[in-house]
Amino acid sequence: MSNSSILEKISLSDELRTVLDKAPSVTFASKIKDLEHLTCGGKENQSMTVSYTLPDGSVREEVDVVRIKNGISANYRETYMRRRDPDCMVIADDKLSDKTLYSDRFGKPFQGLREETFEWLSNQDLALFAFEMGQSGMAGDALAICPANAGFFAFGLGLLQGVIDIEKLDREFAPNMIIYVAPPFRHTHFEGKQVVVHNRTAIHEIFSYNLYPGPSAKKGVYGAMIELGEQEGWVTAHCSAVEVITPYDNVVTFMHEGASGGGKSEMLQQPHRTSDGRLLLGKNILTGERRYLEITRTCDLHPVCDDMGLCHPDLQEDNGKLYLTDAENAWFVRVDHIKEYGTDPDLERLTIHPAEPLLFLNIDTIVGGTGLIWNHIEDAPGVPCPNPRVVVPRNLVQNVVKEKAQIDIRSFGVRTPPCTRENPSYGIFGLVHILPPALAWLWRLVSPRGYANPSIVGDGKMSSEGVGSYWPFSTGRKVTQANLLLRQFQQAESTRYILTPNQHVGAWETGFMPQWLVRDYLARRGHARFQEKQIIPSRCSLLGYSLHTMRIEGVMIPRWFLQVDTQPEVGAEAFDKGAEILTEFFHSQIKKFLQPDLDRTGRDIINCCLNGGSVEEYREFMKEADV
Repeated sequence: MSNSSILEKISLSDELRTVLDKAPSVTFASKIKDLEHLTCGGKENQSMTVSYTLPDGSVREEVDVVRIKNGISANYRETYMRRRDPDCMVIADDKLSDKTLYSDRFGKPFQGLREETFEWLSNQDLALFAFEMGQSGMAGDALAICPANAGFFAFGLGLLQGVIDIEKLDREFAPNMIIYVAPPFRHTHFEGKQVVVHNRTAIHEIFSYNLYPGPSAKKGVYGAMIELGEQEGWVTAHCSAVEVITPYDNVVTFMHEGASGGGKSEMLQQPHRTSDGRLLLGKNILTGERRYLEITRTCDLHPVCDDMGLCHPDLQEDNGKLYLTDAENAWFVRVDHIKEYGTDPDLERLTIHPAEPLLFLNIDTIVGGTGLIWNHIEDAPGVPCPNPRVVVPRNLVQNVVKEKAQIDIRSFGVRTPPCTRENPSYGIFGLVHILPPALAWLWRLVSPRGYANPSIVGDGKMSSEGVGSYWPFSTGRKVTQANLLLRQFQQAESTRYILTPNQHVGAWETGFMPQWLVRDYLARRGHARFQEKQIIPSRCSLLGYSLHTMRIEGVMIPRWFLQVDTQPEVGAEAFDKGAEILTEFFHSQIKKFLQPDLDRTGRDIINCCLNGGSVEEYREFMKEADV
């Protein structure tokens, strides 16, 4: 079928048809292989540099792309472009939004730049492809329009969202979202900064003025889905989810949320072992002491989703549990923690010998070589990029769950700094904390971005990722999302909630071991209740309940890993100072939600927190599964 025949099957505005008619050439991709062929300027080419000539005649070289044995590798010339800028989103329309408006940030309406963008696109060789957001029939049709020389970007977007073959559709394709990619405008209009403009007209338009796929190909589409859910009353959660099958054949499904770097991808991984097979529980940063565990067999993992969980009403059942399914077609996996061969054999095996080509970002490669996920490109001599990525189609993931999943335990991950007597901090989390639903809801309002976040540009200070931890991608209002999440918590009364740290537990450096061990421990417990002697209210009420004892496969976990105030390097005084830091931060964030249209129960929960409420007081707000 010719391009013209394909385009006739798509509902397009006259404005967009004019752009496509004027463009020198238009390549319509009907499968992911078509986009892969574009990555290096043609399937016969082995490499290319993506560059653009600006109006002043200067040439900006953006990305070096090479074809390798296991896919495509793209490396950005600028270190700034290797991570998502958290301030990249602006809103162009006049619908309700708490986000920065384009007119406020840039001092003029977006319409003029929109016309310039269409004019620029009409003079480019273009690549188009169609996809459906989320799951088929739930979030709508979408279209991507890119300059053809940005084929690697289109390939990544196609992997993440899928590609629809319009020729095989027996219906009209009617996009309610379109992505436009115009990279040189980053230099001509935005002083080199990443900018993604959302224009929520009858069709949700996303204008991507940069070539890092995080803000637009991934999180931009996410934003469009959040907007649709806001209109229709459902949530696309920022989470991973995994079915955990114990050695005794118990099945417990975890949903893990948190800000970028909060352990979502890691929740789908087996615990990393040392060369002799032991698990390193932690290393004391002051004494150098190391604590190991010898657990012969961990649980089997059946991944459900990696970053976006679609909680659509059509998926729900009236049994007190939340149901979700993957909202993506591929996973945008960060591999900064994989520094050498053998760290994660499953992921290494998958990415070295994939059944189909992958996209590698910020990985040091050569033409015809093999992309190795521990070979991170350097931002400066001796300084590896903190955000190496690989895009992996979910159908390649071993034991991936294809159906919707029923959530038993909903966890929240936080990157925590070290905490010591000399340097108190909010790193006062034990390996795990049990949360009443109301308190778990508060954590999702605050969503601390946490310590040493590798995924975004920032100064490393404690900050909030915003409601649901998906707020950076949302285009609407915080209080609307807070209400949607509260309703979700109230309806899922049989779900249990936990809080897990990563990186540090007090004075101990732990990496992601806390959430790995807790996942296996709770899965082995199945649906058993904790006895009163096993849990106690935490010294900081925001941390809910702490475990008093924890035994996994016959091995006792030292108490100081469960209650950080008992660590001799920390003590009660430093713990309390850390609790003050955490509490003050919570108060500063949750006050912002006290808007007139906040749900009454939500208002009462926030006031409870502002008044120093106890764990038992939080338990009174919602029905909950027995802890």
